[in-house]
Amino acid sequence: MRYLLFGLPLLALIALVAVFAFSIDRDPNLVRSVLIDKPAPAFALDAVPELGVPGFDTAALKGEVTVVNVFASWCIPCRDEHPLLMALNQIEGLRLFGINQADAPENARAFLAELGNPYDAVGADRDRRVSIDWGVYGVPETFVVDAEGIITFKHVGPLTPETVETELLPAIEKARKAT
Repeated sequence: MRYLLFGLPLLALIALVAVFAFSIDRDPNLVRSVLIDKPAPAFALDAVPELGVPGFDTAALKGEVTVVNVFASWCIPCRDEHPLLMALNQIEGLRLFGINQADAPENARAFLAELGNPYDAVGADRDRRVSIDWGVYGVPETFVVDAEGIITFKHVGPLTPETVETELLPAIEKARKAT
């Protein structure tokens, strides 16, 4: 009985060390999405009032490859990635839609007025309901949706020049070839 009392905690410790050892080489920024290769969730987002671009819904994602970026004015990393979104907007045949998460309309307008508006459409997700349906953990997050409305890629966190070059642009090309 005495060996059992000392042996069980030791076995638990060994099991815990094994779990950590096998997980050490995993990318902590990689958050798999159950939505990859599935249709975008059904939703409809109203436009941010007085922004000058429309809101959007599930049906609007069909027809062309679309990058969907979840952002907020209060998000510091969103500010950091914004110049990259402005550059993405210049790519021919690529649409860029924004989901503005939990923002007051005046703050969203001020954010985009200051930094520029790269979005062809911006939906106001004030209660975060649509973001939850998309599996968003936090802002910013970026998705690629193919012309059939299928989510083919998800990037968690701010885009960097490296992630745009090595992950996002290849995902966009792959989505274009799939249709």
